[in-house]
Amino acid sequence: MALDEFCLENIVREEPYFYLWRNRPSVIIGLNQNAYSEVNLPYLRANGINLVRRVTGGGAVYHDLQNLNYTIVGLSLTPQPIVDALHRLGVPAELSGRNDIFVEGRKVSGYARRVSGCQEIIHGTLMYDVDLETLTHVLDTPGSKLQAKGIGSVRSRVANLKEYLPGFSTLDELQAALQEILADGDGVIELSEDQLSEVRKMADGKFATWDFIYGRSRQTGFVRKAKLPCGTVEADINLDRGLITGISFSGDFMFDEPVTELESKLTGCRFEREALACVLDDATVSRCFRGTDSAAILDLLLI
Repeated sequence: MALDEFCLENIVREEPYFYLWRNRPSVIIGLNQNAYSEVNLPYLRANGINLVRRVTGGGAVYHDLQNLNYTIVGLSLTPQPIVDALHRLGVPAELSGRNDIFVEGRKVSGYARRVSGCQEIIHGTLMYDVDLETLTHVLDTPGSKLQAKGIGSVRSRVANLKEYLPGFSTLDELQAALQEILADGDGVIELSEDQLSEVRKMADGKFATWDFIYGRSRQTGFVRKAKLPCGTVEADINLDRGLITGISFSGDFMFDEPVTELESKLTGCRFEREALACVLDDATVSRCFRGTDSAAILDLLLI
């Protein structure tokens, strides 16, 4: 994501240029999306999947190492070169809808764009052999389209390009073929060490930060519920820009002191493990939730 923004802002050429790339398992959310309501965060944490925010709009997408991404930078861009390249490889791809590429009515790619100064960027996915089981889980949140329609119907609406490319045995082969078609003999733009250093600084100083990934998330609310040693505890949580704006505990749990003081302490706290752990000391928690320690309440909030 940092490389995309750096190229958009700094690498200006008369002709469009592109690069192909891959990510280890990650969910990439749009610039204006709410991380807490658009992504199954507990599943991401449990499975070591990255969460990243990009600088373009659109919805959340899942990447793994069997997904090939493309970035095109230039003027008046469309993903048509990608569609044309797939045609040359025998795939009947077509642009469809707002920002998708379909094959025989099934989505194989989503893309997004952004304009900055005198040029623009388009970047998107090409699902080759993506783990569709994981894809359905990472984007399955309460009230989501995936949950409403069910995993079976989601699978019927997406497809991996591997089905349509019997002549390729690996994604490496497909990437090499697309690279050759899209480049069409053109040269390579080499980035200097200073430029790569700037990209790394952007990655660390912006794209990897809690403020950018979570802090841009607008108002949302959700409920967590679990059976704990003190009884059943339900936490009704409201967030804005990653901060707790309101929280209330309810349930049949046993207690020695009301939870109102703890609720007040948690209000204004960052909704992340380290910040919450600083507030949830064992002494206070055990008084509010008899026989329960702070680790159990922390796990409840971050289920």
